[in-house]
Amino acid sequence: MGTILPSLKDEPAFDPTDIQAMSMALEDACKALNVQGGIIELARRGERSPTKLRDRVLAEANGGTGC
Repeated sequence: MGTILPSLKDEPAFDPTDIQAMSMALEDACKALNVQGGIIELARRGERSPTKLRDRVLAEANGGTGC
């Protein structure tokens, strides 16, 4: 699986409505997995490592405490 940005170079940019819809879907998925705060909140708090964000979300979804 590739990253989002390289796949966007040949495609038109998403408009704000699209980004909002994707963000809401991501937050809803995190809520369904019982991930407190969600990945967007983790990024807002400064986490930038894709691996750490993924691991934190997966750990919380599995009932752990994350990082």
